[in-house]
Amino acid sequence: MMIVGVPAGWPATEEEARAVQDELRGRVVLDESGPAPGTGRVTGVDVAYDDGLDLVAAAAVVLDAATLDVVAEATAVGRVSFPYVPGLLAFREIPTVRAALDRLPCPPGLVVCDGYGLAHPRRFGLASHLGVLTGLPTIGVAKNPFTFTYDDPEPARGDRAPLLAGTEVVGCALRTREGVKPVFVSVGHRVSLAGAVAHTLALTPRFRLPETTRRADALCRQALRRAAADLTGDPAPDRTTRRTPAS
Repeated sequence: MMIVGVPAGWPATEEEARAVQDELRGRVVLDESGPAPGTGRVTGVDVAYDDGLDLVAAAAVVLDAATLDVVAEATAVGRVSFPYVPGLLAFREIPTVRAALDRLPCPPGLVVCDGYGLAHPRRFGLASHLGVLTGLPTIGVAKNPFTFTYDDPEPARGDRAPLLAGTEVVGCALRTREGVKPVFVSVGHRVSLAGAVAHTLALTPRFRLPETTRRADALCRQALRRAAADLTGDPAPDRTTRRTPAS
């Protein structure tokens, strides 16, 4: 088993990480509509942690955007590359996520992150960070609103309401199933908010969460269990911990 190491020069302190955010945030592209929903490929990325072993496993699952069939998948396991700090979660995950993306046998197309893009205290969450570093169009679809406010959308699938930081719109609360809690969609890089919403609806024909996220979540957990078993000799460990919402 190959463990992804921490890249040379990777930020080691909060001050260094925030300086990187400040520099990269200016590279986010907000004036592209992005690929048309239901066309090409769409890739979900997600991670799981084993805090006791200091491991993070990442999965990238490529779907055909029209059929939602799996086209390809890849995983990577790495050392946690940064301490937990609210707002800096991307620095813990990106080296391993990029390794998983690099192992795909085909271009990923649009990338859907289980987390945030512009809906972030510094307007540079995981989806934006990953998009800038890779050049790929990215969106964030999160399970909760982080620190932002919203009015509850109407109950029908497709109903939505602005996700707000004061009066600034940073994303939207989107109902993907009738009467079910919304998800929270934000732009990452090279996609409009309208496009991000349309992609999210196309990826949620049956469940609240996108198929990209559901499949990547299952795969990264499997990869982490295998890695933990290799390191500990326990054939069936289940030591996974989930990421916190503060990305």
